[in-house]
Amino acid sequence: MLNRESKRDRDRTNIVLQIMSVALSPLVKQMQTPEFYPHPVREPIQLIQTHASSVFLTGDYVYKLKKSVNFGFLDFSSLDKRQHFLNEELRMNRVIAPDIYLEVLPITQTGDRFILEGTGNPVEYVLKMNQFPQETLLLNLFERGKLTEEHIEELGKVVAHFHSQTISNEYIRSFGEIDKIKSAIDENYERTKKYIGIAQTQKQYQETKKFTDAFLFDQKALFKQRQDNDKIRECHGDLHLKNICFWHDKIQLFDRIEFNESFRFVDVMYDVAFTVMDLDARKKKDFGNLFLNTYIEQTGDWEGLQVLPLYLSRQAYVRAKVNSLLLDDRAISEEDKQSAIKIAADYYRLAWEYTKTSQGQLILMSGLSGSGKSTVARKLAKHINAIHIRSDAVRKHLAGIYVGDRASEELYTPQMSQKTYARLLELGKMLISQGFSVILDAKYDRQNLREPAINYAQSNNIPLRIIYCTATIEVLRDRISQRTNDISDATVDLLVRQQATTEPFSEREQPYVTTINTTDPDWVSQLN
Repeated sequence: MLNRESKRDRDRTNIVLQIMSVALSPLVKQMQTPEFYPHPVREPIQLIQTHASSVFLTGDYVYKLKKSVNFGFLDFSSLDKRQHFLNEELRMNRVIAPDIYLEVLPITQTGDRFILEGTGNPVEYVLKMNQFPQETLLLNLFERGKLTEEHIEELGKVVAHFHSQTISNEYIRSFGEIDKIKSAIDENYERTKKYIGIAQTQKQYQETKKFTDAFLFDQKALFKQRQDNDKIRECHGDLHLKNICFWHDKIQLFDRIEFNESFRFVDVMYDVAFTVMDLDARKKKDFGNLFLNTYIEQTGDWEGLQVLPLYLSRQAYVRAKVNSLLLDDRAISEEDKQSAIKIAADYYRLAWEYTKTSQGQLILMSGLSGSGKSTVARKLAKHINAIHIRSDAVRKHLAGIYVGDRASEELYTPQMSQKTYARLLELGKMLISQGFSVILDAKYDRQNLREPAINYAQSNNIPLRIIYCTATIEVLRDRISQRTNDISDATVDLLVRQQATTEPFSEREQPYVTTINTTDPDWVSQLN
């Protein structure tokens, strides 16, 4: 044990020395001068230091220089490795952000002068990118109060589309094996032991690790199911607000993980969890909820929510680790180190909080088409952090068609409706058993549709609400006729039929019912 510890200490010392040698190198200094570049620059050239890279913002272009470091999970310790991983970064990110990524360029040296794209043997390589305005980063939009629900919804759709296009094969699926997932997570715990008492508590460390160990041991069948269903794909791996921008009037993902396959060949929920966690960490759980529900509605991967708690905790812990590593960087000022400690501590606490489960609840929406059920459900979901499941989405996923496509009448037969309501309740039961609150958003206009859900809630002591939305027939018609970009296929002609078949709430149901008049400007207050 003593030999193992001394080797670990030597490795840490080497890492610190490597960081120092790059951060304080003549190359880094020269790259901060206008003379280094063959094009005009905007002075002063901004240098952004991370634990693994030096990034230079010159005005029209950004240059990324990888540091000669080896953190175990990341190895840029040789020139060949840095060139390889820069080329990999270019290859993978061109797919998702072709407007940003340009080329990998060599740097040569003559005397004490470094030359970009010089002749001779390269001494270093850099990745050249188009520089987008920093204010378009989602992080900066958020900090300026400019990040909107429309951005978040679009992000959910973009990530869903990205995942649908990513590859999966036998090799990639192998990264969904329990042993590989556990190895990557255990490495995080091993690397952060030294920060106990500095940025996290012993209790947080032990309880967070206990949760992940138990989750991986108890859910082996679930992880096998994720592999069999091709949910282990070549994902992004680092999908937080600093790696997403709104540029050229569209959401663009960038800075995809290139340096470690185990960070990139992951469950799609790994990516989703990173974005949700980042929004949660910034005290915007409502945005995290909106992103998650948008993504899940697009993909139909409600089963993936079962692994979400593990990945939420893991992603928060990774951000804590990354900030902790800055404490070993001699190039970082003492003031910045104190800031890193505080940020890391917040992430360690969040990782721990994600391990705590709560009592789920079931909410049934009810009402005619156009009554505002989905608007109310969406508002409520953000407020109580619930999973919002719309019958329109479930119906289309059951039929194997895209949620945005208009469905034929075959999707609205009594048999298909029965399957849809059965699937809604099946999903609700699955998620509530995992501690989620669930809103089942459908007409629920007949007692035989509501009864199975009520029986389930009563038998299992699950808190239950039925929210019945109403509006005048004129308002219903107007709302339906004015719908755009909505997954619902309801038409005005259906209203008369729906009115004729709607059944009132029974005495047994009445205690659970809250009626919301959605034409009332103050309808939100009626939810309480």
